[in-house]
Amino acid sequence: MLQEYKSILVAIDGSTQAEKAFKKAVEVAKRNNAVLVLAHVIDTRAYQSFSTFDGSIADNARVEAKNTLNEYKDYAVKEGLEDVRIVLEYGSPKVMIAKQIPEAEHVDLIMLGATGLNAVERIFVGSVSEYVIRQAKCDVMIVRTDLDNKLS
Repeated sequence: MLQEYKSILVAIDGSTQAEKAFKKAVEVAKRNNAVLVLAHVIDTRAYQSFSTFDGSIADNARVEAKNTLNEYKDYAVKEGLEDVRIVLEYGSPKVMIAKQIPEAEHVDLIMLGATGLNAVERIFVGSVSEYVIRQAKCDVMIVRTDLDNKLS
């Protein structure tokens, strides 16, 4: 019997690499007749440096993320997926993507871009991808190429 994934999580952060992972995740979800979970985690650590925290900053980040997730969902539905879920959370992207969202959504495959937006965080804290590979309890696929399997 071939492995079929039932729930696929793809992390969306606005990067080109995340978009590649998303497009491949749509194809994998179609082949497996799986639920596609689109997730974005607003990193609350980014706001800790503001001594006079303005709630509008977080609100703007939430609105922008929600709009992006809805655009991705629309694309997935147009591509033929019936069950596409959006998850927008606050916290540590690493922990949320590796542990909390997969558990809550019963994810059996996480698909991630090879690198995200934040090069500085990768240097000092380590990449989200690396953490997810080490900590997730389900399969993890790191996407490096586009739908034609070409680096771009």
